[in-house]
Formats: sequence, C-alpha cells, structure tokens
Amino acid sequence: MAFKSGFVNIVGNPNVGKSTLMNELVGERLSIVTSKSQTTRHRILGIVNGEDYQIVFSDTPGVLKPAYKLQESMLKFSESALVDADVILYITDTEETAEKNRNFLEKVRQKKDIPVLLVINKIDLIDQEKLVTLVEYWEELLPQAEIIPCSALNKFNVDYIMKRIVALLPEGEPYYETDALTDKPMRFFVSEIIREKILKLYSKEVPYSCEVVVEQYEESAKMIRMRAVINVTRDSQKGIIIGKKGDGIKRLGIESRKDIEAFVGKKVFLELYVKVAKDWRNDEKSLKEYGYLQKDE
Repeated sequence: MAFKSGFVNIVGNPNVGKSTLMNELVGERLSIVTSKSQTTRHRILGIVNGEDYQIVFSDTPGVLKPAYKLQESMLKFSESALVDADVILYITDTEETAEKNRNFLEKVRQKKDIPVLLVINKIDLIDQEKLVTLVEYWEELLPQAEIIPCSALNKFNVDYIMKRIVALLPEGEPYYETDALTDKPMRFFVSEIIREKILKLYSKEVPYSCEVVVEQYEESAKMIRMRAVINVTRDSQKGIIIGKKGDGIKRLGIESRKDIEAFVGKKVFLELYVKVAKDWRNDEKSLKEYGYLQKDE
C-alpha cells in the first residue's frame, strides 16, 4: 500500500471547539482549551504517524474581524490555512450561523479542489430534529463538503473523522520524522500553558492583554529551571496579575508548574515576572519578537 501524507488544517470561528478536536485527533494536549474565545493565537502543528500515513494537523486562531495588529496576524494564520491544505476541517457548532463570518466561509466554498470536512461540534447539546435541520443548512451553504456531526468533548465520531481524513490524504512521503509530535519548541508550550492558566484565573480584558515569553530554560537530569515574563499593556493589569501581597502570581505559578511538569515529565522550578509592554498588540517589533509576524514583514 502506498504511503500517504498531507496537511489537515482546522479552521472556523472562535469557541467552536477547534482546539479540543485537534487535541483528540493528535492524542496530545497541544492547544489551549478554555471556555473563552480567541485562545489560540498561532498556527500549531500536531503530527500523527500511522504505519502507512502521516497527518500534519494545523490548529488555527478563530476567525474574527481584527481590532488590532495581533488579530490581523491571527487572521492571516487562518487564511493561510486555506492555501496550503490537503484537507480542510471546517469546525462549526450547534449555535453559530454562517452570518458570523460569511467572508471566510465564502473563501472555503471557493476551494473546489480541496476536500472539505465540515464538522458540526457539540451535538450532545441538541436533539436529533435540530441536528437534521443543521445538516441541511450546512449542506446548502457548502455543497462540496462532507458533513460530520461530532462531540469532541465526548469523543463521539472522532475516530470516524480520523478515518475520513486518512482516506482523503494524497499519496506522498512524510514531511517530518516519524517520532515528531509538533514543529514548536518546548519553550512555546511552556508559555502556552502559563497563558492558559491566565485565561482561567483572570477575567475581562486581562488575559487578552498578556503575552508570555520564556526567557530562561535550563534542563538538567532531574529538573528544568524556567523563568517566564508575562507582558501586559497597562500598569493596572500588572497589579491584577500579581494580586494582593503577590497571591495572584503565586497561584498562577503553582497551577502552571503542575501542568508544565506533567507535560515535560520532570520536576520544574518556575519563576514568573510581570512587565508592562504598552500597546504590544499593535507594535510590529513586539509581534515579530513573539512570533506573530515574519521578520521580513
């Protein structure tokens, strides 16, 4: 049997369960999963190797109308996923309609040469009658797509989605080493774990104003020493992150360290600092430093 390989790019609006499904398909917790929208900021690759195939999954930021340069970059990540895909996995859920971002949906509809799997996620929240109506609705909007009802949270139809992806992959050599899991370095996932905890522990605009940079990562046989800086846009946000008598940042450090140790499989010594980097979300130099823009952009 010929070897198959390809890029399967996961796109859709914010908060429809793209990252949850990505993690289930890859079998590892690579993408941030919270109940808040706009949690994924980068394109994150997750690589799955089978005996006769390699799938390179790509989780992308939720599609939204940009309010600042960071969100412009996030939208570019999502739009680029329509260009280099061998299979498009368009994720919707039981609540949203096509009106939420019709321009992006139209770009998906124009991809006549790329197989599209449209996954209706969170079907555990509705009855059969509403599901039938939703399937008919999306069949009319994306007639070329194969529609698959799914509950990523309950793992319903995840195996079937994987089977369909493998069937649709083109023949080709693997793109990455067969033991590779992702293209991102460990520092990236450490910063994402800390950012995930910020999203869970703090409210309102604070989490969306934060960017985490791992400045030190020193590994020995028994322990990894890490120092991370949390960049915020205002002095008031710095105070909120630190909390009264440092209680906030202490709790953040404890919860982050637990998940980082589980991810790296070693004891971790984690130091956290907070710094004000005013308007970093609109600053091209900062966005390049944090990996949202290419150096030549």
